[in-house]
Amino acid sequence: MKAIKGLNSNATRMLTGLILGTIALLCIKNGGLALIGLLLIIIFFASVEYVKILEHKGFYPSLKLMLLSEVILAAIAYKQRFDLVAVALTFCTMASFMWVLFKGRQPYIANAATTILGFVYCGWFPLHLLFLRDLSSVKYASGLGFVIMMFFAILLTDTGCYYAGRHLGKHKLAPVVSPNKTIEGSIGGAVASIISCVLIGYFLDVSVIASIFIGLFCTIFAQIGDLCESLIKRDAGVKDSGDTLPGHGGFLDRTDSYVFTIPVMFYFCKFFIFTDLYINHILNFFKGLF
Repeated sequence: MKAIKGLNSNATRMLTGLILGTIALLCIKNGGLALIGLLLIIIFFASVEYVKILEHKGFYPSLKLMLLSEVILAAIAYKQRFDLVAVALTFCTMASFMWVLFKGRQPYIANAATTILGFVYCGWFPLHLLFLRDLSSVKYASGLGFVIMMFFAILLTDTGCYYAGRHLGKHKLAPVVSPNKTIEGSIGGAVASIISCVLIGYFLDVSVIASIFIGLFCTIFAQIGDLCESLIKRDAGVKDSGDTLPGHGGFLDRTDSYVFTIPVMFYFCKFFIFTDLYINHILNFFKGLF
């Protein structure tokens, strides 16, 4: 990771994080074009890093096809055209195979598969942030508060994992993929995430039970996302996804905890927070069992 001239690594990391966090929060607050613009920038750099990582492994996904697919999905997400999502994913997947058929090179199957994984992982998953931000109901005017709740949950998950792992960590969580992570650190991150969500949920008028579930889902999928990116890098034999962000490595290194968390947060809020329809279905299901 590159450091800013005149600053040590910790100061560089903090300064970069502060700048990125401020820009992200402003774009999320404004929503609309500001948010889609931020997402497209992140998606572009993440896709470039993803392709470079896979090339270390001897796979050659199509960056051009990934970017084209991501732009199509971004336009659909921005216009909230959920009816076109399945169509776009279907034809983008077909295009990945056709690219291998007409222009690809060995290994054919891996190249097609990693192209599809690329535009889903780097593009479609993060684009759920638009959906989450634009959620609305009678009780909640927008999903802005829940986006902020998610960001704090992930931030405190990272902080809790670091300090609990450093002072209490003894048992390895995933020694093959990420040897420095411990079970104790993971639990510390989970506790910090749940506490933050309960506190923020109080101001958003979210029940304690719902806040606990949000904190639990956020910390679980933030840690899984982190481990999955580590898995990709370790399998390809690279340490960082890039060096674009001083003190943080690449965009994938900085956003890995969000990639899985954002879609999970959106679907949970959509089906269980912004409407009680599915809760009633679940309750009626269990009542029917007894």
